[in-house]
Amino acid sequence: MSNIATREAYGKALVKLGEINDDVVVLDADLSKSTKTNDFLKAFPNRFFNMGIAEQNLMGASAGLAAAGKIPFASTFAMFATGRAYEIIRNSICYPKLNVKVCATHAGLTVGEDGASHQSIEDISLMRTIPNMTVMVPADAYETEQMIFAAAEYKGPVYVRLGRSGVPEIFDDNYKFEIGKGAVLRDGGDVTIIACGIMLNEALIAADKLAEDGINARVINMSTIKPIDRDLIIESAKKTKLIVTAEEHSVIGGLGSAVSEVTSEEVPVLVKKVGVNDSFGESGTPAELLKKYGLTSDNIVKVVKESL
Repeated sequence: MSNIATREAYGKALVKLGEINDDVVVLDADLSKSTKTNDFLKAFPNRFFNMGIAEQNLMGASAGLAAAGKIPFASTFAMFATGRAYEIIRNSICYPKLNVKVCATHAGLTVGEDGASHQSIEDISLMRTIPNMTVMVPADAYETEQMIFAAAEYKGPVYVRLGRSGVPEIFDDNYKFEIGKGAVLRDGGDVTIIACGIMLNEALIAADKLAEDGINARVINMSTIKPIDRDLIIESAKKTKLIVTAEEHSVIGGLGSAVSEVTSEEVPVLVKKVGVNDSFGESGTPAELLKKYGLTSDNIVKVVKESL
C-alpha cells in the first residue's frame, strides 16, 4: 500500500469538488504549495484567493464569501488557522453560523522538523469548544475525499484536520463516511480502542498484536469528534470493561476528553488516553517524535495490558 498524506488527498478532492460545484471557492494564506490548494488554483484560478500571511483576514474574507452564498474552503497550517485566527473563527464564522470550511493542514507532531512552534496539538480542543462548529479528522486519503465532499454538502462551519506526512491506506470503496458516525473496523469484547487520524492505523496494528496474546480488541474509527457518536461510545462502554483512545493531539480536550465526557454521563467505564501528555513537541522526524511521545501501536498495547 502506498502512503498518501491527507493534505495531498485534500488538494485532489477540491479539484473534483470544484468541477461539479461552481459555488466552491478556495482561500489560502500564502501556503498553497504546502496545503495543496495550488491544485485548485491551477484548475480554477478565478475561484482561488491568496490572502497572504494574514490568517485573520483569511477567515474574515471566507465569512464574507459564505454570507454571499459561496462555499469557501479556507486553508493554512493548523497552528495558524486555529491559533492566530481563533477569534475570527469564533465571532465571524461560528457565531453567525456561516458556511465556511476551515481545512487546516500540518496538524500534530508529524509536522516534524518544524518543531513545537508549528506542531498544533491543541486544535481539536479549541475548535470543538466553539458552538456551531463541526470537527472532523480523516484517517487516510480515501476518507479525506469523502469528508471534503460531505463538508461541502453540510450547511454550517466545519473544521477538518489534515496532516503533512504520508499515511497508509485503510479504506476502500466499501467504506462510507458519514458526519457524526463512528465506524467499527474490528470487533472484540475485552477492550475498545477508539482512534482518529493517523492513530487509527496504529490502533489496528495494536489490535493484531493484542490478538496474539488472546486479547480481543474492538477498534473504532471516530473521525467526527464533534458531534461525536454517543450511541456507539455507550454501546462500546457496555460491551467492554476498558476504553483506550488514541490521537495525535494533547490528551487534554481532544478525542479522549470527548469520549470521557460521554462515558462519565452515561456508562462509567475506565478510559485511558494515548496522546501527547500536556507537553510541547520538539524538532525531529515524524517517526522519532511519534515514538518519543508514545503515539505507537506498542504503547497502545502497553496501556491496554496495564489497564486490564
